[in-house]
Amino acid sequence: MKACITISCFAALLSGNALAQEELAKAKNCMTCHSIDKKIVGPAYKDVTAKFGGQKGAEATLAAKIKGGSQGEWGAVPMPANNVTDAEAAALAKWVLTHK
Repeated sequence: MKACITISCFAALLSGNALAQEELAKAKNCMTCHSIDKKIVGPAYKDVTAKFGGQKGAEATLAAKIKGGSQGEWGAVPMPANNVTDAEAAALAKWVLTHK
């Protein structure tokens, strides 16, 4: 019984964290150009995960792109630098890589 309660609490924390990261993505206007499953201006998060998910250092690479911007990775339209802290960029990168 105790193990079930512990597992349930852990699962709730993880899902709450994912919701918090989605709210952060909305607050930082990421969802204006990206969505989870379809291309808008930028790639879908599922496509980002497919491209970077298996790479060593993927979270750090994406965090740097989120914070500093990116050009030429997904086409002609550049992604501008974002006004996020290093911690926010890291959290967003980790969240993006959860979409398969």
